[in-house]
Amino acid sequence: MPRRRQVIKREILPDPKYGNVLVTRFVHALMRAGKKSVAEQIMYTSLAIVQEKSGQDGLDVMKKAINNVKPAVEVKSRRVGGATYQVPIEVRPERRVALGMRWLVSFARARGEKTMRERIAAELVDASNNRGATVKKREDTHKMADANRAFAHYRW
Repeated sequence: MPRRRQVIKREILPDPKYGNVLVTRFVHALMRAGKKSVAEQIMYTSLAIVQEKSGQDGLDVMKKAINNVKPAVEVKSRRVGGATYQVPIEVRPERRVALGMRWLVSFARARGEKTMRERIAAELVDASNNRGATVKKREDTHKMADANRAFAHYRW
């Protein structure tokens, strides 16, 4: 974080197929080694798989999944005196979405399906139905923040 001036947020352009900024951000989270076209193909195919599996619109399922995995609070380490405390803090809206997407992608990569398209689709369907590893991660994060509520006064 710079000391002198505020960092200007770059404008994220909507994706070409759906015209949605959320899909673009998900593609960026999915992308590896700068291969955006590969990430886009994986994303679009997995949204088609989601639509085929669930019978609902793939974009709606993705939005619902991201809303279900966004964390409201997290813990941050603060050093006070000689001790380090896990202090619960609220998560900024931008970071909420970013964390949710990052968790979705990382847990999708760890799944057992054959292709990445199927993994992303299965993780999105699970998260939209409030089950799966990503939802468990959000619950664990909330539990940890709740357990460390006593140290909330160290926030600054």
